[in-house]
Amino acid sequence: MNFTRRSLLTLLVSASVLLPLATTNAADQKHVAITQIVEHPALDAATKGVKDELAEAGFVEGKNLKWSFESAQGAPATAAQIAKKFAGENPDVVVGIATPSAQALASSARGIQQVFSAVTDPVGAKLIKTMDKANGGNITGVSDLSPIDSHMDLIKTIVPGAKKVGVIFNPGEANSVTLVELVKKYAPSRGMEVVEAGAPKSSDVLAAARSLVGKVDVIYVPTDNTVVSAFEAVIKVATEAKIPVISADTDSVKRGAIAAQGFNYYDLGRQTGKMVVQILNGKKAGDIKPEGVSKTELYVNPESAKLMGVTLSDTLIQSAKEVVKTMTKSEREAEEAKKAAEKK
Repeated sequence: MNFTRRSLLTLLVSASVLLPLATTNAADQKHVAITQIVEHPALDAATKGVKDELAEAGFVEGKNLKWSFESAQGAPATAAQIAKKFAGENPDVVVGIATPSAQALASSARGIQQVFSAVTDPVGAKLIKTMDKANGGNITGVSDLSPIDSHMDLIKTIVPGAKKVGVIFNPGEANSVTLVELVKKYAPSRGMEVVEAGAPKSSDVLAAARSLVGKVDVIYVPTDNTVVSAFEAVIKVATEAKIPVISADTDSVKRGAIAAQGFNYYDLGRQTGKMVVQILNGKKAGDIKPEGVSKTELYVNPESAKLMGVTLSDTLIQSAKEVVKTMTKSEREAEEAKKAAEKK
């Protein structure tokens, strides 16, 4: 194809105009990097909530937002590697979903604005000094500390004769250790003794559940990422042994728990996203007061209750935010496929 001198000049002028525009657009793009300790429904919902809140505030992936997401697949060592990777990329904000990921960021990304989410005890995890005011520095976030005293009441409502409550948790998760200590604080006043079952890895959850058979009247699963990621193993054992399972995570009710009084983790993600938006708009993380979640919702699963040998009262069912059925394997796979597609 032949070009006249006039045509060539026109192309050069057009290119000189478009190139600066492309450079400017790239420079104006904000970068948010999010690391999640493991993928399970509650934490996935929190991450989605963050992203949706950003979009509502005008920060849209592919337009003016670069969005990076990495899952540590339940491995703290991997979380540390992800944190170092993000530190090297120097995004505008990094978000740590769950305690191990937030701790990894605090250790490796010290010069970057940070927001934690779904962290049970941010003070005990040494992320901040206090929940009562802004802490200065470069970290703030949202805690998901469970109302353990209410959970113990829920257990006694469902299993009035319970004398021993088994708690399955990962002793390596700082948030879980805090929750177990709270269970041990509140259970005795309800006439219950606590029996602990440790599961350092998701592959240990089945054995931990089996170790409680014949020793407890009910199993309580706190917001422990390791255990929740392998929740079906707990349900399998509990159903066979007719041991009621109560969870702190409402998403686990769809997976077979009898009931849960917990937070809506999507809403928690939206709450976290509001903090991220403030930072993208120029505020420092250390000037934002950390927050907790006060509103809880009751989910019940009468079908699971029947399989585990108990009957839920009409009063309890009527007071629930949602009455759900256990998802089948194919339904779970379809939901996981849908979420995977949404992440792409």
